[in-house]
Amino acid sequence: MRIRLTVAYDGTNYHGWQKQDNAVSVQGILTEALQQLLGEEIELAGASRTDAGVHALGNAAVFDTRTSIPPEKIAVAVNQRLPEDIRVMRSEQVSDTFHPRDGVKHKTYEYAITNAQTQLPTKRLYAHFVYVPLNVEQMRAAAQLFIGEHDFGGFCSAGSQVKSTVRCIYDIKILKNGEDIKIQITGNGFLYNMVRIIAGTLIEVGMGRREIETVKQAIDRKDRKLAGPTAPARGLVLLKIVYKSEGEETGQIQ
Repeated sequence: MRIRLTVAYDGTNYHGWQKQDNAVSVQGILTEALQQLLGEEIELAGASRTDAGVHALGNAAVFDTRTSIPPEKIAVAVNQRLPEDIRVMRSEQVSDTFHPRDGVKHKTYEYAITNAQTQLPTKRLYAHFVYVPLNVEQMRAAAQLFIGEHDFGGFCSAGSQVKSTVRCIYDIKILKNGEDIKIQITGNGFLYNMVRIIAGTLIEVGMGRREIETVKQAIDRKDRKLAGPTAPARGLVLLKIVYKSEGEETGQIQ
């Protein structure tokens, strides 16, 4: 049977999701724990290959197994074999044809910023620190330019291996609560470092170092040099993935 996992993790100590021979990854640790639990070789496929230092509340992964353990009990059992910074939030049986990268309706990422004179130590691993006061209203105005279907060739890092750089952004919210600012982006898919580059661009707008008009130019011209810097990984978290066929989501915005 095929099992889907909803996986949450603190990405601080991992070289991203994807399994690698010379680095510790979330996929690698989770695969080892599943093999220990089930006593069989496991091929684990993930929905999003988050980068080093990026966190997740609702990444999805699937694997095939011959186990007699009830699907919903696998999460509890495997968590006993995982480090505290990785947790399987839910396990469930899905159809044998289900793949976590197919049929995605939309994904939501959140980028966290601490906008204060001094960064609190407890936030240092989970938010990007910006001491220059940010104009959130300007950031919100610039964010609207990303909504819709665009060629985001100017908002991905080198090394992105995709057939098309066209993506659709459904919504961008910029939420402010005191010194905490969160950029929530929902779209049908994202290019390599796309969310972090959008965040870096919006931060420049908020700092007054970039005019809103230049954001449109960066989108229209598809030139990476015209967009902002890639914001640090620690501020990024994958919140949830929603699939077309089931109308279900693998994570939940907190």
